[in-house]
Amino acid sequence: MGMIYFLYGTDENKAREKLHELTNSLLKKKPNAELFKIDSEHWDPAQLEEFIGGQGLFADKYIVIVDKVFESLDIREIISDKLKELKESNNIFVFLEGEVDKVTLGKIEKNAEKVQKFEKKETFAKKKFNIFSLTGAFGDRDKKNLWILYQKALQSGVEPEEVHGILFWQLRSMISAQSSKNAESAGLKPFVYQKSIGYGKNFTKQELENLSTSFISIYHDARRGIKDFDIALEKFLLSV
Repeated sequence: MGMIYFLYGTDENKAREKLHELTNSLLKKKPNAELFKIDSEHWDPAQLEEFIGGQGLFADKYIVIVDKVFESLDIREIISDKLKELKESNNIFVFLEGEVDKVTLGKIEKNAEKVQKFEKKETFAKKKFNIFSLTGAFGDRDKKNLWILYQKALQSGVEPEEVHGILFWQLRSMISAQSSKNAESAGLKPFVYQKSIGYGKNFTKQELENLSTSFISIYHDARRGIKDFDIALEKFLLSV
């Protein structure tokens, strides 16, 4: 009987380290085994069939590394349908993947010898930060709290572009709310409309338009390499 080892998750570096460790361990146990690799760039369904049923001339087994092929939906479906055959093969298959959907993962767990997940710590840190807290400090024109929250966001793994996006959304909401009679005409949800009306009282119409121009300039200057995104955004927040 063959074996399936499945390593996956957002921390590719750790998963790949485990891949090398596992491969070396398997080769020590089976020094005559032949080692092969499959990736999406050199994918060939016929080659997979050969690995499932084949056997080396001088080796008892093949060890086949399947490296990040699930990014292709077609390849993922082909392998999902052949998991039982992979398991019953005389050969060993070691998979390395990124994120995997629950349905596919469920099929893998039923057939694999070992399934191991590797997650980046930053992923959890980022989820813990409430990025919408920035919109409140921005709307209140509380530059000190806005700067503190911005630093916390960066430390939690939030990208400056994401902060720029959420604040620009709040700015456009304030502009729309100021120039509309109600939430429907502003194209906003009632809660967002009421919040934006309140925040908008802290700015004149001209100030909001100037802020909008500055936001757009930051984005384009950063894309052109004229300014560093994070530094330009920080300076802007301190000027609100």
